[in-house]
Amino acid sequence: MEQKNEKRKAILAIAVFYLTALFLRYLTNKTELLSGINNAYLKIILQGVGPAIGALIAIIVFRIKPLMSLKGNFASLLIPLSIYWILPIILLGMVAFFTKGTFPLLAIFTVLIYGLLEEIGWRGFLQQLLASLPKFVAILFITVLWFVWHLNFTPTSATLIFFFILLLGSWGIGLVAEKTNSLIAAAAFHSLNNFFTDFDLQKVVLLAVLIIIWVLSIKYRHQLEKISFRKNTNTSP
Repeated sequence: MEQKNEKRKAILAIAVFYLTALFLRYLTNKTELLSGINNAYLKIILQGVGPAIGALIAIIVFRIKPLMSLKGNFASLLIPLSIYWILPIILLGMVAFFTKGTFPLLAIFTVLIYGLLEEIGWRGFLQQLLASLPKFVAILFITVLWFVWHLNFTPTSATLIFFFILLLGSWGIGLVAEKTNSLIAAAAFHSLNNFFTDFDLQKVVLLAVLIIIWVLSIKYRHQLEKISFRKNTNTSP
């Protein structure tokens, strides 16, 4: 009986989360609600706020304890901030400075915040509630909801490609979320798609550098945790 109630609670929580996220997406992207806002960066952030607000409402209403946080499994918030946010800000900013003479700090920061707002919902909330499902089913379910949320149904090859990008993202970012429990890390990987909307050799190299550093940081941190766990186990009475 208790398991049945928990399942019903999860379904209702997901419904509240998604309907809120979808409604806010429609308001901010398909109406003139934001037409009075002149700041382009603020507009972008508000267009992605739906999943975060939807998750927050569902968490409060249904008293759900989130597993993910900004810090995640890291010892200090400064660690994921340095690796996943400050590093790309420096690298992307320096490339822009030496090629275009500008340092687009606000633009880079906006993309990261936008990614964070989405990840609070998709990985921080939805993935947690779907953890009991088979992994591929959960990934596919998140992908479909994520795709529909974008409100882009134009029947073109680009739309189909975008769906498969989201499918890959649901798997990859979901893996990052599982390994780190950090919304900062998940948001960084999410933001790669928005940072690199087109490619040249320079961007490919920069993308590869970021991914390699981030993946290695996750991999070796995980190994160190295993070593630490073994030591604690061996020294315990």
